[in-house]
Amino acid sequence: MASILIIDKDHRFAESVCDTLAAMGQVPSSAHTLRQGIARAGQGDYDLILLDVCLPDGNGLEAIEQLRGLDSEPQIIIIADQGDPDGAESALHSGAWCYLEKQAILEELSLTLSRVLQYRQTLRSQRATMKAVEREQLVGESPAFLQSLELLGKAAFSDANVLLSGESGTGKEAFARAVHANSRRKQANFVVVDCAALPEQLVESVLFGHVRGAFTGADRANRGLVRHADRGTLFLDEIGELPLAMQKSFLRVLQERCFCPVGSYEEQASDFRLIAATNCDLAAMTEQGLFREDLFHRLRGIHIQLPPLRERNQDIRLLSDYFLERLSRRYGQEKKEYLTDFIEHLSAYPWPGNVRELSHAIESSFVEAVHSPLLFTQHLPLYIRTAYARSRVEQGSPPCPQVDAGEGELPAWRDARSRFEEGYLHRLLAQTQGNISEAGRVSGLSRTRLYQLLKKYQLSLSTP
Repeated sequence: MASILIIDKDHRFAESVCDTLAAMGQVPSSAHTLRQGIARAGQGDYDLILLDVCLPDGNGLEAIEQLRGLDSEPQIIIIADQGDPDGAESALHSGAWCYLEKQAILEELSLTLSRVLQYRQTLRSQRATMKAVEREQLVGESPAFLQSLELLGKAAFSDANVLLSGESGTGKEAFARAVHANSRRKQANFVVVDCAALPEQLVESVLFGHVRGAFTGADRANRGLVRHADRGTLFLDEIGELPLAMQKSFLRVLQERCFCPVGSYEEQASDFRLIAATNCDLAAMTEQGLFREDLFHRLRGIHIQLPPLRERNQDIRLLSDYFLERLSRRYGQEKKEYLTDFIEHLSAYPWPGNVRELSHAIESSFVEAVHSPLLFTQHLPLYIRTAYARSRVEQGSPPCPQVDAGEGELPAWRDARSRFEEGYLHRLLAQTQGNISEAGRVSGLSRTRLYQLLKKYQLSLSTP
């Protein structure tokens, strides 16, 4: 028996779906506006939410992430009066289970509901298993971070290739080490290769090794890092920096797990597990011919997208506690405490350097405090205190969008909001020159939300 909420503007349609679900032995309820639906969803423990796209007070697609983040973590099925391919794509990118047209929902609901409930049961089992996963350095409880941890658990119990994507400083290497530490290969080597630091002329030798005399200076044989990772894990950091010529050679090694050291015709074997990481958009690089498409598809057996710190603000306190405890052990001091405004300052900062930058800021504050048992905001780096001061001033006098302040009638709230959103997006794109990561940092919006708004107003990243 599942608890199901229908959020739909059409009272008659919602009542019909409720009757159908009740006949199946489920427990349905309904709401008819987005605000009412969100409030009811937050008060209940729902397994599934059927969410209309066009509601009187908003677009259902824009509420998916908020509803998915509830404690009950309900699955979302989007229901639309008419099919829209762009809407379907946006729904799935935001985490919806599927996108159904209302005319077909009564026919498809029974099977879809069965699949959703089976999946939720499987998910509970996976999460029980995840409790046993060691994640010492992976601190956080935000929904976005927990989603990444779920994928980590799946990766740890398989030998599939893993691709870790995320901005610099989000903890890609820590995730890679956690996958290795929880895998059957944990007793073997975890070999790190920084592709960005490899001299192009020595890449092949570093990875595959060489025999003595293979080139000038090769006075002894070298096994190479791929061979060193035999029965263990090979971690290719910044895989997007791997030269194109080397990508072709590595693709064959990835397929065959065999290679020839430089200067040798004798093949060597290495049973390694591959984890790659990048802060680049590899899909875009393949379209531009900067990265091999066949290698890209082979890399992402399991793709884990790590969220930036600005999208997991609630984890800042947990991370701060973790870093302070680690620093106390290192320096042999009692753990320092902090006051409420210390965390307020940290939470107001956008963290372009993500968790790595937060770690450095906490260490700087720790050192600045010397032997003081308390951390005050004055111990924080100046740029963080400045950002907090600016945010307070901006909150105190928010800019007002122009909405025809003359004698004419005020526009409807939805129209006024739309005008403001569209104008804001134009300014944001101009200021950030179409850089989606920078736009997210400046606006505080997630990448998914930005793409939804761009699609809503038919704008592109190149829009001036």
